[in-house]
Amino acid sequence: MMMVPRRNEFDLLEDMFRDPFFHHNESKVMKTDIKENKDSYSIEVDLPGYDKNDIKVDVEDGYMTIHASMDKDNEEKEDGKFVRRERYFGECSRSFYVGDNIETEDVKASFKNGTLRLEIPKKEETKELPEKKYVEIEGE
Repeated sequence: MMMVPRRNEFDLLEDMFRDPFFHHNESKVMKTDIKENKDSYSIEVDLPGYDKNDIKVDVEDGYMTIHASMDKDNEEKEDGKFVRRERYFGECSRSFYVGDNIETEDVKASFKNGTLRLEIPKKEETKELPEKKYVEIEGE
């Protein structure tokens, strides 16, 4: 028995879900949970299939950036032709604003079972935020 995806001559539903609207970078997005604790923020990022050495985290200008890359050449060479390929290979990144007073050394990170865990301390902002102003709306 041969495993081949079923393809009718005309399958409106399948064609519709192939539209890029339904797949807007879905394989590149890092699924993330952020939890606020008393003295810190905990961030968990799903990075299945990545190795610890494929991941870089840096803090610059108040933004923490997580960058992950996976080279498909690292996969073992096999004979045969892919009928369907859904696993992602390439690069992806995501940034979070953590504040101007957070430095790279302040962030604690660990990686286990495809999940990156980050602990970011809460620090008081040293600069004063400007007073909130509103745009005046004319009319009736």
